[in-house]
Amino acid sequence: MLNRVRSAVAHLVSSSGTQSQRPKSPDLPNTTSAPSSAPETPRSPPARSGREAGAPPKTAETRASFSRPTFLQLSPGGLRRADDHAGRAVQSPPETGRRLPWSTGYAEVINAGKSRHNEDQACCEVVYVESRRSVPGANQGLCFYYWGLFDGHAGGGAAEMASRLLHRHIREQLKDIVEILQDRSPPPLCLPSTPGTPGFSDHSHLVSPQSCWSPQKEVTHDSLVIGAIESAFQLMDEQMAQERHGHQVEGGCCALVVVYLLGKMYVANAGDSRAIIIRNGEIIPMSREFTPETERQRLQLLGFLKPELLGSEFTHLEFPRRVQPKELGQRMLYRDQNMTGWAYKKIELEDLRFPLVCGEGKKARVMATIGVTRGLGDHNLKVCSSTLPIKPFLSCFPEVRVYDLTQYEHCPDDVLVLGTDGLWDVTNDSEVAATVDRVLSVYEPNDPSRYTALAQTLVLGARGIPRDRGWRLPNNKLGSGDDISVFVIPLGGPGSSYS
Repeated sequence: MLNRVRSAVAHLVSSSGTQSQRPKSPDLPNTTSAPSSAPETPRSPPARSGREAGAPPKTAETRASFSRPTFLQLSPGGLRRADDHAGRAVQSPPETGRRLPWSTGYAEVINAGKSRHNEDQACCEVVYVESRRSVPGANQGLCFYYWGLFDGHAGGGAAEMASRLLHRHIREQLKDIVEILQDRSPPPLCLPSTPGTPGFSDHSHLVSPQSCWSPQKEVTHDSLVIGAIESAFQLMDEQMAQERHGHQVEGGCCALVVVYLLGKMYVANAGDSRAIIIRNGEIIPMSREFTPETERQRLQLLGFLKPELLGSEFTHLEFPRRVQPKELGQRMLYRDQNMTGWAYKKIELEDLRFPLVCGEGKKARVMATIGVTRGLGDHNLKVCSSTLPIKPFLSCFPEVRVYDLTQYEHCPDDVLVLGTDGLWDVTNDSEVAATVDRVLSVYEPNDPSRYTALAQTLVLGARGIPRDRGWRLPNNKLGSGDDISVFVIPLGGPGSSYS
């Protein structure tokens, strides 16, 4: 409480003054951020010409598909340091140029050798949306803030493509509802069939609900934004499927996205990344992980309804362990798509097949292959030594949660933390909340670099320090050997009540 009072008083005193000098810390590099790139219409990444922004020329050692977020402004030498598995230097935007939108903090580090390159990607943008039916020059659009973390697997192509294009797909989906979102009246049931219909902002020109169906369900403005985000994820996944051969879209990626629009944060998660809000010391989960364990029943139901997807190799039933031939005819514990508990059944020949969902925790897998059940890409993924595709079991649709910034009075220490699983594998929510309190209390409330310093501390804490037996945490447990990427978004940003 004392920190919050001090933060609030300091903010009021210095809100129109100059920024205070940030305290020096020996283990934290200096930071700020660069301006975001301008959004464009969704399209495929252009063919690489041998040199990318922030990337060295193509060589036998450097693939054209390897890149880091442009806002890091990495020189060729910086890119090589970022790609060093031995040093694992923490990367953040430099202290030159403009900061990331909303004074956002960001930090990342490469894995300890798990994959050739850092397969995480990140994006932070301010995007302008113009209505699809607006009169030229009428300036009837909206702006939204956008943050995205993309955790790639089996290659970095899908994560890179999503980081460049997903926000543009969201913009395209929002174009249809710009006027509706600006109008407090309930959304119309149907839009005009002709895109160029004049007077679109006048709801009297919209098709009557009775001409479609009746009765009409209540639809909120929030649900329209959620639907736009969900549709954008689906279109992004479809684009990856169409262009996976010509544009090196290898592998897949988990996607964690935040959209700030009209006073609300929309947090969309497809995969095992995580978002939490720390507000006045309280932890508010803004996502949940989608793994073979958390989505077991959905996966089993699909296997039950479409047994052809399982071939002759898998069963949709789950057993506590692999069934042995000698156990035929015995009664063993099992559960199916309808069950949360366990029961006994007589073991039959089909039960000797490999279970669709197997393993526990981080070792849980779908078809003994992949450990996440939602995300983008993975269109070429097949069961090892088989032709069975796994994509039918993987959903591209995110779960979207909404947080209304206007309902609370936020202080500078209230933040939204986004992290890929490299952070959460070795850190829990309470430990992150404690780090938030400890780090932010050292910085003046009006120092925007405090959020990047926090992101760096979180990454350093999860990475650990190098020792004889690998990267270790202070308690001597193994640190995260995965890629780690973290955004820290202050809730007292442009949309907050105290800004």
